[in-house]
Amino acid sequence: MPPPSSGGFAVLQMLGILERLGIETERPGSLEAVHLFSEAGRLAYADRDRYVADPAFVSVPLAPLLGAGYLAARARLVDRSRSMGRARAGTPPGVPALGAAEALELPSTSHVSIVDAEGDAVAVTASIESAFGNRQMVRGFMLNNELTDFSWLPETEGKPVANRVEARKRPRSSMAPTLVFDAGGRLVLAVGSPGGHSIINYVAKVLIGVLDWGLDVQDAISLPNFGSRNGPTDLERGTPLEELAPALRKMGHDVRMRAETSGLHGIQRAPGGWVGGADPRREGEAVGE
Repeated sequence: MPPPSSGGFAVLQMLGILERLGIETERPGSLEAVHLFSEAGRLAYADRDRYVADPAFVSVPLAPLLGAGYLAARARLVDRSRSMGRARAGTPPGVPALGAAEALELPSTSHVSIVDAEGDAVAVTASIESAFGNRQMVRGFMLNNELTDFSWLPETEGKPVANRVEARKRPRSSMAPTLVFDAGGRLVLAVGSPGGHSIINYVAKVLIGVLDWGLDVQDAISLPNFGSRNGPTDLERGTPLEELAPALRKMGHDVRMRAETSGLHGIQRAPGGWVGGADPRREGEAVGE
C-alpha cells in the first residue's frame, strides 16, 4: 500500500534490513530473532516518522529509502549484542531534511483477505480511526475521525514535519494490506491486519514467518507478537516471549509487556488450492469451499 500509508514502505524496509541480517537463520521466538526484528523496526519507524506523508503535499523519497545501498547501510547500524535504544532517521543522498513527529494510535480498523474461485485476490484494510469514528452517521455510514492520524506538531528541530496538518491533505496511516507473488508472477500470499501503528510489525512478522521460517499462514499469524516502533520493545503479554525480557533488558532493550490488538487475516497458496489463517486474538475466522 503506497503513501499516504506508511505500511507498504515500512514493511519493505524491515524486510530489506532483515534480509541482510540473516533473519531466516534464527529460530522463531528466539532472543536473536526478537532482537533483530525489533532493531529493524526501530530503523524503519524512524524513517517512516520523518519522511512519509501525503505525496500530493510532500515528495516521499521511496526509491532512495528502499535502495540496496541505503538498506545495507541501515542494516550495518544493528549491533547483534546491543539495542540501539532509539534509532535516528537516515539521510539518503539528495533527500531534504525534515522534522519527525508521531501521531496518536486509536484501534478501530478491520482487514479481510479474499481469493475467489477464479483466482482473483484482494487484501483490504479499512479504518474509521476510533470506535464509531467521529460519531456522525451519514446515509448509514459512520464518518471517520482520521484527523488524529496527522502529526500534531507542525515542525520539530526547526524543520517542517511531513505529516503536519494541512487543508485537503490525507493523513498518514500504517495500513499494510499485502499481496506476495513468486518469481513467475503467481500469487502466493495475501495478508493484512488492523492494529494502529503496530500493523507494520504484525504484517512483517507473518511475511517472515511464511517466507523465511517456512510456517503455514495460520502458524505465522498465531506466533506471539513482538517488535519496536522506535520506542519500547513490545512483547505480547501471556506468551513465552515474556521469558526473554531479562535477557533483552541486559542487551539494552526497554521491554514492555502488553496485550496485542492484531487481527491478522491471510490466505496462502498450497498444493491443490488455498489455506487460510485468522488471528486467534480477535473474532475472525478463515472459511472457504
